[in-house]
Amino acid sequence: MNAADSLTLDVPAGAADPLLATRLTFIRHGQTDWNHGGRIQGHLDIPLNALGQQQAQRMGAALADNGIDVIYSSDLARAWDTAKALQAHTQIPLIAEQGLRERSFGRLQGQTLEEMFAQDPVLATAFQTRDPHYQPPEGESMLEFRQRVLETVYRLAQQHPGEHIAIVAHGGVLDMVYRDAVGLDLQAQRSWTIDNTSVHRLLWTSEGLRLLAWGDVSHLAELAAMQANSGAADVMQKNYL
Repeated sequence: MNAADSLTLDVPAGAADPLLATRLTFIRHGQTDWNHGGRIQGHLDIPLNALGQQQAQRMGAALADNGIDVIYSSDLARAWDTAKALQAHTQIPLIAEQGLRERSFGRLQGQTLEEMFAQDPVLATAFQTRDPHYQPPEGESMLEFRQRVLETVYRLAQQHPGEHIAIVAHGGVLDMVYRDAVGLDLQAQRSWTIDNTSVHRLLWTSEGLRLLAWGDVSHLAELAAMQANSGAADVMQKNYL
């Protein structure tokens, strides 16, 4: 990472105190029809589809006894309705946080990659290169997106020392959190999964984020079996949608 790509976050000084560590459980929202169709959602407010609602309910039941103190969620419907399923099983506070929104892709939102290439191959190629400085028309660069996401996550973690918080967000948000926790730059190829309603556990201290467990979808096993038995096609899990 060069100096122009550096990230500055407000982290309290001092050694990490295990008693003041914040437990973080991140959850990606349930499936939408646009996830299934490979269409870029970004800040567009696309609702959960029927499968996404079932995924959310099973996630909520699975995390009901996890000792979560508060839930924060992106205010976009697909995340918010997923978070409400968790709240229904836990009866704990649910707070909307706009800083947890997916990356804004501006005028690219609503398109598939195929449509982007048909309309503007140069723009589509720039989108695919993962150039941290590339900013879609009226959207955010990856650098801007990462700064927003990590500032929000660090702020929320600092507000709850010694507590356990759940954060319901989007694939792009979770990608930024993973990269920060394991020290990967923005252009590293993704080798980790971020499935709909997957559960990811991290710890935050004054030294930053630490990865504990990633990509738990055990709560979806029965649902996946039902889908397979019904002959349903495999569900596409798109990145940054």
